[in-house]
Amino acid sequence: MIKFLDLYQINQMHKTQLIEAFERVLDSGWYIMGSELKKFENEFASYCDTKYCIGVANGLDALILIIRAYKELGVFKEGDEIIVPSNTYIASILAISANNLVPVLVEPEISTYNLDAAKIQAAITTKTVAILPVHLYGQLCEMDKLLSIAKQHNLKVIEDCAQSHGATDSSGKRAGNFGDAAGFSFYPGKNLGALGDAGAITTNDDVLAETIKALLNYGSHIKYQNKFKGINSRLDELQAALLSVKLKTLDQETEVKREIASRYLTEIKNPKVILPDVKLQEAHVWHLFVVRVQQRDDFQRYLTEKQIQTVIHYPIPPHKQEAYKEWNNLTYPISEKIHNEVLSLPISAVMTTSEVDAIIGAINKWY
Repeated sequence: MIKFLDLYQINQMHKTQLIEAFERVLDSGWYIMGSELKKFENEFASYCDTKYCIGVANGLDALILIIRAYKELGVFKEGDEIIVPSNTYIASILAISANNLVPVLVEPEISTYNLDAAKIQAAITTKTVAILPVHLYGQLCEMDKLLSIAKQHNLKVIEDCAQSHGATDSSGKRAGNFGDAAGFSFYPGKNLGALGDAGAITTNDDVLAETIKALLNYGSHIKYQNKFKGINSRLDELQAALLSVKLKTLDQETEVKREIASRYLTEIKNPKVILPDVKLQEAHVWHLFVVRVQQRDDFQRYLTEKQIQTVIHYPIPPHKQEAYKEWNNLTYPISEKIHNEVLSLPISAVMTTSEVDAIIGAINKWY
């Protein structure tokens, strides 16, 4: 079976360095908010070219804490609205709801699956305070257009970069450095994956950064002095040390994925399989390679029979989830079409040429 994502093999590439990092943390006797965290935060901030990187427990917490900080600063209040794509993973929406703000769903472009800038204006009301674009599958949204709209209406822009570590625009500017703040996930399956849950926030805003740093640590700037009713969402020393190891080869691994994606784009010829629309191949980081097929379930069964593992990201759109039953009678036709047709093919830095050959060959033979 060709695995969808072989995390064992991916981490084996770094095994010696990961063990060294583990032993360094173990022997240090310091496991929370120490030198390893500071080191990784500095490295990732430099990678994203932002002033701050703030490690947190996971990607969802990253988005929750950004919105919560804006509430504490009086920029947002309960009942305010944040525009978010209707086809995103539910975490993007949960972060808004968790702060008692209102998610306003806007349809994506059918070609790129990213938030459609042309549809944002119609969704803006007097209660709108922010746009939360999601760089889905590893390709940047049209940030120039989004930022122009945000400036026109005095809105904050909060990037969801959970799938876009290292993605750039044509100038080389990286994800996480476009908006007012950005949330990253380092879930094990991400392009930059920890060996457990982990996340981070990037920003260039001094006041926002200091507020978030307190909120994630029980609301405390100084030990035993609590300015806010905070939470515990700290990136621990071990995960920070492991992430520092893997960050060193992130761009190299991304290039391997780009080569595989290039082969898929040029060599998959089956007319029943709709390939992704790529705005800038050298800027896409290919967290996922997602195709659309009308007979998706039949196609997935066929590939399974051919010993090719695939994944559906995501079978149920947010507005059809029981958690948001108040939206269940709404219709978002583009999102529904996407969720009914998408299938993610294997793509990773440890795939062999023969595996890529087998996948392309199988797809081209499917009727």
